[in-house]
Amino acid sequence: MSDTQAPRKTFLQRLIAVRLRDLLVLFLLCVLAGVVLALFNVDPAELWVDFFGTIARAWDRFFLIITESLGWSVRYFLLGAVLVIPIWIVWRIISAASRRS
Repeated sequence: MSDTQAPRKTFLQRLIAVRLRDLLVLFLLCVLAGVVLALFNVDPAELWVDFFGTIARAWDRFFLIITESLGWSVRYFLLGAVLVIPIWIVWRIISAASRRS
């Protein structure tokens, strides 16, 4: 080892050394978390007062969104299947008949 190496930083120095990039990433993560929490109607003040109650309500909201989305998607799946499945069956019959020769 040579004597020109910089001295190692202590744990505390490394802990408090915050770069601009770190602050930007932290800001973007806070905005993303805020958007996700807003989707579940989480109020920041309520989160501090009743943490577990707020989490329980957000969890219920999550399952409500999933249930409504599945109901919506099943309806449109069935509507599309009325058109697509018969066309697919006819296509398979025509393809099988043409491969036979």
